Amino acid sequence: DGTALADSRRLLRLAGPTQTRSAENTTIGIVATNARLTKVEATTLAQMAHAGFARAINPVHTPYDGDTIFALATGTHQPAGTPQASLLQIGALAAEVMAEAIVRAGRAAVGIPGYPAARDLAPADSPSE
Repeated sequence: DGTALADSRRLLRLAGPTQTRSAENTTIGIVATNARLTKVEATTLAQMAHAGFARAINPVHTPYDGDTIFALATGTHQPAGTPQASLLQIGALAAEVMAEAIVRAGRAAVGIPGYPAARDLAPADSPSE
């Protein structure tokens, strides 16, 4: 009815399959680190950061979107410890900050005519960032 955000999980349970346009709900992100990573490790970093999408978006990675995360590493820092342990830590943190960035972006978004943002639908007394 345009007065609140849709509960997509509830709608999917009630309505079954939906009609949508391809790539309508795509989320694109980037994670960057100053760590020295190989191409394979950078790919793993991007894969791990996708957990942040799942923490902040529901449903995520549907057949209708093209959710993608790019990773880059400047290579200016060699983390202490084994490469695997460093990548585990960097990847876990990347997922955490990706989720936080998505939530913050949603709260900061400004609607346009006919397409309200979350802040346009929230009660006036609700906290905002």
